Amino acid sequence: MLMNKADRRQIHEYIFREGALVAKKDFNVAKHSAIDTENLFVIKACQSLTSRGYLKTRFSWQYYYYTLTPEGTDSSRPTNFVQCSQALPRNMGGGDGEHRGSGRGRGGDRDGYRRRDAGKKGQGGAPGGFAPDFRGGFGRGNGGRDA
Repeated sequence: MLMNKADRRQIHEYIFREGALVAKKDFNVAKHSAIDTENLFVIKACQSLTSRGYLKTRFSWQYYYYTLTPEGTDSSRPTNFVQCSQALPRNMGGGDGEHRGSGRGRGGDRDGYRRRDAGKKGQGGAPGGFAPDFRGGFGRGNGGRDA
């Protein structure tokens, strides 16, 4: 779609700065709620970036939700610009700066709760003599018998 270079630049700068964008699926709106350009231009520019793999699109309840992919951040990043969502967090807890794990209480690794390799073989599941018996049911599950 043909649009001004200034409008396209505004859209691209907003997406890169915020990392996400929401647009209502209304092609007749004169102005987008966050960017000073037409809503149709925003949707079509994001559709183009999605087809290139720079954005990921979700559609729910008549709204488009666009999020920036890692390929999108790498391709359009100026040399001295840091995106808000990728800025390094400040040290909130103090201390000596060593990594303390994920804070989940499991050591930060998923191996602690997986049972596939832990313990004896055959542990878990139904006992060996378990034989379920289905004796008919109600409604459609009654096996063709009238109730």
